Amino acid sequence: MRSIRVLIVLLFSCCSFAAGAMSSEQLFDSLRKKVMVVKDYTAEVKMKIDVSYMRIPMLGGTLYFKSPDKLKLVRHGGLAIMLKKNINLTLSNMIPVGKVTVLDAGTATIGGKTLRILKIIPEDDKGQIILAKIWVDERTMLAVRTETTTRNDGTIKMDLQYGKYAAFALPDKVIIDVDVKDFKLPKGVTMDYNEVKETQPKKETKNQKGSIQINYLSYNINKGIDDKIFLDK
Repeated sequence: MRSIRVLIVLLFSCCSFAAGAMSSEQLFDSLRKKVMVVKDYTAEVKMKIDVSYMRIPMLGGTLYFKSPDKLKLVRHGGLAIMLKKNINLTLSNMIPVGKVTVLDAGTATIGGKTLRILKIIPEDDKGQIILAKIWVDERTMLAVRTETTTRNDGTIKMDLQYGKYAAFALPDKVIIDVDVKDFKLPKGVTMDYNEVKETQPKKETKNQKGSIQINYLSYNINKGIDDKIFLDK
């Protein structure tokens, strides 16, 4: 009889946990709402672009972002680099907008934390994002990793680390892995640096990877940014 009572308690506890847990759709909706609270920011950044066939010095400057996809990096020294849509440095650009299908893909452990994995399929078959996979820390409602398959730029993997700006879902550090054969560097990076050196012929990059590491030193969030900032000069 005691064994039966213990079993009933365990079953009730499991049912209560399941009832209290967010569905995959609810989790994605909550995450997306948190990310989309940020309409604009300026951030002081250090950025390292690492591709196998080219050495590029560390970039330092101010990164301007305005929702949904305006980006501009003004390097220390005054040179501005327009970051086109093919360089997705923000989490908001990695999360599909509009109507989506959300699938529960189980859990994984990263950095000692158990994360829920969501697969997101946009209903818009003409958009840039074909499929997104997001590792979510349900406790903090933060995306710790994303893996996004895009129409024009291959698969982009993003690992995010958070600190004092976690309340805005803004990371302190991001590492972005990209397919070199599909990734296009901004002209300002490859042409304006005398120090840039090719280390091997570009034709050998067919199956190679590249990465962008960004350290965000500080943010000014939702202060408003004039669209003129993003004009080419």
